[in-house]
Amino acid sequence: MSQTDKRLEQLGIELPKKDRRGQGMVAIRQCGDMLFVSGHGPTDQSAPGDPPVYTGKLGTDLTIEEGYQAARLCGINILATIRDYLGSLDRIDCLIKAFGLVASGPDFFEQPAVMHGFSDLMVEVLGDRGLHARSAMGTCCLPRNIPVEVDLILKIRS
Repeated sequence: MSQTDKRLEQLGIELPKKDRRGQGMVAIRQCGDMLFVSGHGPTDQSAPGDPPVYTGKLGTDLTIEEGYQAARLCGINILATIRDYLGSLDRIDCLIKAFGLVASGPDFFEQPAVMHGFSDLMVEVLGDRGLHARSAMGTCCLPRNIPVEVDLILKIRS
């Protein structure tokens, strides 16, 4: 078991497995030692159809804490995708840049507080390798009414 898998186990986090065939896009694109991870939402990747676990907009339907948990689930799903692609999360050298979209009501301005759910998870699981630059942007809506979507750029070890 890899060191990062041991850390996930200590944190009580189980990464889902997902069949990604036939979706018309790739979840990860590699260029040299860089991985570009497509946007992931707060979905149940182990269930048929990848149903959303959280839906709605921050500030009207969801609280900051619910948004935080949704962003955390985005991170869990991203880690699962990376592990499926690389075979081991120990191959992550460092995270570079995360971009988070937060579906927000018209008077919601706490997008960074929502995205802390993703960022905190990355540091919990990966330590200093999980530190990253980040943008958090509000939007009027996201696919399937999910509240958060996160994409990621990272550097890997060979």
